[in-house]
Amino acid sequence: MKNIVKSVFILFGALAVSCSVDDVQDRPVIEGVDSPVLSAPESGSAYVLSPATMTQQAERFVWSKANYNGDVAISYALEIDVEGGDFSAPQSLGGTTGALQLSVSQETLNTACLALGATPYTAANFDVRVVSSASGFDLMGSNKVTIIVTPFTTDLPQIAVPGNHQGWSPSTAPRLAASGFGQTDYEGYVALDGEFKFVGPNGSGAYEWGNDDWGDDGTFSGMLALTGESNCTATAGYYKINANTTTLAYTTTLTTWGVLGSATAPVTGGDGWGTDANMTYNPTTKKWSIVINLVGGQEIKFRANDAWGLNYGDNGADASLEEGGSNIAVPSTGDYLVELDLSNPRAYTYTLTPQ
Repeated sequence: MKNIVKSVFILFGALAVSCSVDDVQDRPVIEGVDSPVLSAPESGSAYVLSPATMTQQAERFVWSKANYNGDVAISYALEIDVEGGDFSAPQSLGGTTGALQLSVSQETLNTACLALGATPYTAANFDVRVVSSASGFDLMGSNKVTIIVTPFTTDLPQIAVPGNHQGWSPSTAPRLAASGFGQTDYEGYVALDGEFKFVGPNGSGAYEWGNDDWGDDGTFSGMLALTGESNCTATAGYYKINANTTTLAYTTTLTTWGVLGSATAPVTGGDGWGTDANMTYNPTTKKWSIVINLVGGQEIKFRANDAWGLNYGDNGADASLEEGGSNIAVPSTGDYLVELDLSNPRAYTYTLTPQ
C-alpha cells in the first residue's frame, strides 16, 4: 500500500514539473517590437494660447498602439521639447495607461513651453513625441511631430525699488508692476524714507546690483537716467510711484488714505460722501486699516488725501480694487475692521471683517 501511494505522488510530481516547463517554453518574451506612432496633430499645427481660454483643450494627441509581443499593460507618456532637442530633459504633457489619446489643455501646453524657455507672446517651434513602456521597462519613443506654439503669461513685468526705506537690497525691495507684458509703465505703492532707485531683473529674473538701474537724471524734475544718475529722493511717507523706463518719466505722490461713503454717515456726518474716516498705516502688515461702524445696504470707497483725484472701488464685487471703480456695498450694519492693501503692485485688495 505504501508503495502505491508513493508511486502516485511521483506521478503527480512528474506531471507538475512537465507542465511548468511547457508553460515557460510557451510564454512569449515581453519586449518592444513596434513603437507607437503619433498621428495627430500633424506637423506644422499652430496654437495661439490665451489666459482667457487656458482651461480649454489645446489639442487631442492621438497615437497607435505599441507592440510588446504579448498582452501586457502599456503606459504612454506624452513629451515635448524644443525643436531639434534630444528629449534628455523634456517637459511632460501627461500620460495614459492603455488609452491611445490624450486631451491637453492650453494651460498645460503653455506651462510646458514656458518651462522650455519660450518667450511669452512669441511663436516658437517644439517637438512632441509619445514614449511607451511595459511595466516600466522597454521604453520606445514614437516619431516626432513639430508644432508651433505662441504661449502667454499672466505675470506682469516688475522693477524693484531699493533705498533707505529697506536697506538698499534689490532682492528684498518692494516692487512696481507694468500694466501688461512688454509694457514699461510701472506702478506701485512704497513707504519711502529718503533716497531710492529703480532696479530691473536680470535674465534669470533676479533683482541685484549690476542689473539695469535707474535714478534721477540730476535735475530732480521727474526724469530718470540709466547712466550718470543720482539717487531719487523723497521725504518719509507712503507714496504712489509711477516710473516709465522707456519715456524715463517718474512721479512720486505722497498719500494718506481714508474710507467714506453713505455707509459711514453716522460716523463722518452728512451723507457720508463729504468727509473721510482716516485710516492708519501698519508698516508690518503693509496695510491701511480702521475699525468703524458701517450701515448695511449702503456703500463705501477708498480715496487718498481727502480728495477724489485718486480713489478705488470694486467693479467686480470680488475684493479687488480698480482705480475709480464702483462703490462697495456693505452687507449689514455693525462694526468692521476695514483694511486696504496696496502692497501688491496693480493687485490692490480690501477686506471688511465684522468685529
